[in-house]
Amino acid sequence: MSVMRQVARPMLAWIFIQFGFNHLRDPSAAAPAAEAVVTPLAEYLPGFPKDHEQAVRLNGAVQVGAGAMLAMGRMPRAAALALAASLVPTTVAGHAFWKIEDPQERNQQLVHFLKNLSMLGGLLLAAADTGGRPCLARRSRAATAHARRDVRLACRSAQAANTARGVKERLPGR
Repeated sequence: MSVMRQVARPMLAWIFIQFGFNHLRDPSAAAPAAEAVVTPLAEYLPGFPKDHEQAVRLNGAVQVGAGAMLAMGRMPRAAALALAASLVPTTVAGHAFWKIEDPQERNQQLVHFLKNLSMLGGLLLAAADTGGRPCLARRSRAATAHARRDVRLACRSAQAANTARGVKERLPGR
């Protein structure tokens, strides 16, 4: 792993660990804002908690766990995707600047919204980072090309063996 990844991943993950831990400890501060997102999600997703504080705790647990995994470099792509998935409802619920009338408060929420949007971009980059190894699609294409080549070689070998057998049978003295 490069030094850049060793430094950047914990830097990206720290805010999720910090806020996730805070939401685990005291979900009451974020629960009222979460209502706008939790209620529709609870209707569409079976098993999703209907209680707003439980949903905030669940989101906090995902952020702490996935943030720690990203910081330590354990399954970083999956951890980054989990953090990205937890960040979208958090951003929509917590920073709905379009609903605020006061220009100063609206601007502050817009700044937080854009900050979360920037973090989402960083998480998507982290999720796409293969650590210098070829991505799954490229490895699949290479494996397919190797398999096709092997099949072609096997067919040519079989044809050559069949031709050689036919030639042997036509030779005099057999």
